[in-house]
Amino acid sequence: MHYMNIYNQWIEDNYFDEETKSELKSIADDEKEIQERFYKELEFGTGGLRGIIGAGTNRMNKYTVRKATQGLANYILLKETDNNKKAVAIAYDSRRFSKEFAEEAALVLNGNGIKTYLFKELAPTPELSFAVRYLGCTAGIVITASHNPPEYNGYKVYWSDGGQVPPPFDEEIIKEVMKVTDFSQVKVKDKGKAKEEGLFNIIDEEIHDAYIKEVKAQSINGDIVKKIADDFTIVFTPLHGTGNKPVMRVLKEIGFKNVFVVPQQENPDSNFSTVSYPNPEDPKAFDLAIKLAKEKNADIIIGTDPDADRVGVLVRDEKGEYSVLTGNMTGVLLAEYILSAKKSKGILPRNGAIIKTIVTTKMADAVAKEYDITLFEVLTGFKFIGKKIKEFEETGEHEYLFGFEESYGSLAGTYARDKDAVVSAMLACELAAVYKDKGMTLYEGLQELYKKYGYYKESLNSITLKGIEGQEKIKSLLTSIRNNPPSEIAGMNVLEIRDYEEQVAKNLTTKETRKMELPKSNVLYFVLEDEAWFCIRPSGTEPKVKIYFGVKGTSEEEADKKLAGLVDSVMNNIIK
Repeated sequence: MHYMNIYNQWIEDNYFDEETKSELKSIADDEKEIQERFYKELEFGTGGLRGIIGAGTNRMNKYTVRKATQGLANYILLKETDNNKKAVAIAYDSRRFSKEFAEEAALVLNGNGIKTYLFKELAPTPELSFAVRYLGCTAGIVITASHNPPEYNGYKVYWSDGGQVPPPFDEEIIKEVMKVTDFSQVKVKDKGKAKEEGLFNIIDEEIHDAYIKEVKAQSINGDIVKKIADDFTIVFTPLHGTGNKPVMRVLKEIGFKNVFVVPQQENPDSNFSTVSYPNPEDPKAFDLAIKLAKEKNADIIIGTDPDADRVGVLVRDEKGEYSVLTGNMTGVLLAEYILSAKKSKGILPRNGAIIKTIVTTKMADAVAKEYDITLFEVLTGFKFIGKKIKEFEETGEHEYLFGFEESYGSLAGTYARDKDAVVSAMLACELAAVYKDKGMTLYEGLQELYKKYGYYKESLNSITLKGIEGQEKIKSLLTSIRNNPPSEIAGMNVLEIRDYEEQVAKNLTTKETRKMELPKSNVLYFVLEDEAWFCIRPSGTEPKVKIYFGVKGTSEEEADKKLAGLVDSVMNNIIK
């Protein structure tokens, strides 16, 4: 059906409320905007929904949420035969309409006879992952757009192991969602009746207390925290999101005394009014935190994104200024800390393993080798790390120790199956305290790791390409590079090209190819000489193409120079 016909249908059909119709009538003279909103359905991808909030089939609104939930309900009824397990835990963050969308999802599930457990207030994504496991649910939903700009919201689906839905379940759910072609197929239960029938339930403090207990159990050196607590200061910002209560509680309960939250960013705010982009990957998000840290002479600054699954860390550098650690830096510091601490205590398992994504620093490989620990590499997306944890539990071949990705996400422990900024913030502060007890800063600790393993440096460039034209440009760019790959870049030969879409790796020296075991994904990875590499992939959550870079040097200066040369060469010669 033509997008104008669908637009008119939404205005005329009594199914849609007057507020929706009013919004749509206001764009009656803007055909391009109508096209953007109605030229397709908001795509239910392998992680769920994510899009701009507004009326239309290609927008996040209660109708698209209902439709997606009906598809999920159909899948649950198809897969789960035990009525006692037909249950879904639902959480939401501080974004616009998050609570409303969460309740809409619950009532659709209730309309299909599926029990729901809705958090009574906003909660971190990792706590939802924990709740799914704790309550024995078939699935979980969290309403969030993570660190996207304020105009976005989203809908992420989790499965019974607490991880984001992995293959092949993700594709099967997508098929069920696509079968819901008309809103008349959506079943919605009256809230009052759903409560009476025991279908609509509110999660109480028991879940939160149990989650906090599991997070605190990952602390390794609580004695040192208590030892230096009087002289150690933390500044924390939840960036208007869900992290404030759990992070502050955990830090206090493991022994930290001087923790100051940035007052302007303490409370939930769907507009994220103090930042242009509520993302701990963006140094500008920490302007207020740095100001407070200077006043308090803080040892460390930590910040969590709106759904508290990513954490940013800042520490004092050699000049006394607060320096932003990348996700790779934080991840490597925590990996080294966990492995070295367990080894010194004699509890490092022989079959231990750490997991990272394909675009995460190669320094993790060196750390794993140092401690004789197996390192596993997975596709981008923490759900693949979660899937590996499940495999370890089922086979017993390895014991999970730590997993992280370059995009500021990590997890210690197996109580959840998604990245957890609460536990990562706790461990980062604990590690900084351990270094302070040695008379060092966390920054100096990082420099020690560089001297030990080599100067690994990484970078990420993103190109935003919005709308219909943007999607075509991203597709065209990847196709062009795939058909005409470089054999040399920045003075370095390309040794191997890994095409994850074709699941083939080609050695350019021997001309041999090998089959790759990881799932299909539209990713191109180039292995260069001298342990350098770069990788290109479309974002799974934003209208962007992402280009990742990595090098290794014998000094920081050399590594920085190599990285700058690689970035410049790729962006000017490959990304056109």
